[in-house]
Amino acid sequence: MALGSVMIDIEGIALTEDDRQLLQHPSVGGVIYFSRNYQSPAQISALSADIRQCRPDILIAVDQEGGRVQRFKAGFTRLPAMQRFLPLFHKNADAALSLVENCGWLMAVELLAVGVDFSFAPVLDVDDNFCKVIADRSFSSDPDEVSALAGAFMRGMNDAGMATTGKHFPGHGSVAGDSHAVSPTDNRTLDEIHSKDLIPFKALLPSLNAVMPAHIIFPQLDSLPVGFSPYWLQTQLRNELHFDGVIFSDDLTMEGAAVAGNYGERAIAALSAGCDMVLVCNNRKGALEALTAVELYTGGEGNESVESTKQSEQSSKRILSMQPNPALRPKDLEDIEGIESLEKSERYVKTRAILNAMTGAS
Repeated sequence: MALGSVMIDIEGIALTEDDRQLLQHPSVGGVIYFSRNYQSPAQISALSADIRQCRPDILIAVDQEGGRVQRFKAGFTRLPAMQRFLPLFHKNADAALSLVENCGWLMAVELLAVGVDFSFAPVLDVDDNFCKVIADRSFSSDPDEVSALAGAFMRGMNDAGMATTGKHFPGHGSVAGDSHAVSPTDNRTLDEIHSKDLIPFKALLPSLNAVMPAHIIFPQLDSLPVGFSPYWLQTQLRNELHFDGVIFSDDLTMEGAAVAGNYGERAIAALSAGCDMVLVCNNRKGALEALTAVELYTGGEGNESVESTKQSEQSSKRILSMQPNPALRPKDLEDIEGIESLEKSERYVKTRAILNAMTGAS
């Protein structure tokens, strides 16, 4: 079965019969975990294995950024918010970059140990003290510092064999509104955005596997939110910035996506604009609407369907690049099986101790 272009969620800590049926839908290509899906490392590992029994090729993802956004906590290393590294960076840049790289690596190996393919990380937004939903999830208010620190985090993820996702293109840090609850507007010009928010993306796009656009409208440039905008995804991201990796939509159930219509219309609008995979989370009815619409979009008749099928095939090839690459792992972690197996790595033990000291975890 070809990899579909919709990422869905599941209900709890084990698959229900409805979940199993949904995973067989041809338009499903991924599953994203939330805190409600997690109980322990052993449980999430078993759940990942069960999901792959249903769909061996499926991608499994989670938001495990650190700080406020860490879905798996008990049994995992508590990761600090990324801005917590900034004081050390100002004092000793080399030491900070080394620690951030090790943090990205540790985050990745812990997830890989329980069958999760990747975390949607890092955040490349520049924290301008406007957006509470970003705030300390950002590495810094200085775009060059974001580039340096996020680049180190990415190197750590890659060193573990995990793909990276930069978010939220072209930058979410300069708006006050939370796109989970409202549809934020940013009235800046393209030159203003290039001079600040886009700096980390431009610096890191050559090394990124994927990008997640923001549900923000930039009315000086386009009337559509970025994730539904051919101008942003095709003209800017693909053509001007020459990015050929995966484009994931942000969650289509967020209020910032509501301008695109019902859930089916949102999914088609995002894919038509240039997204390779769309996320529909925490709304099973909405997920079903999106899956039905996407199946018709990629499997109908006529010239428009031929183009959408061609786009779907290209997207599927890109999406496969998000699968882990075990060949990149160090020899002492070639066969990761459970978090406890990581204790044999000196790098893991040392990094975990430092991060626990930062977060006050035991």
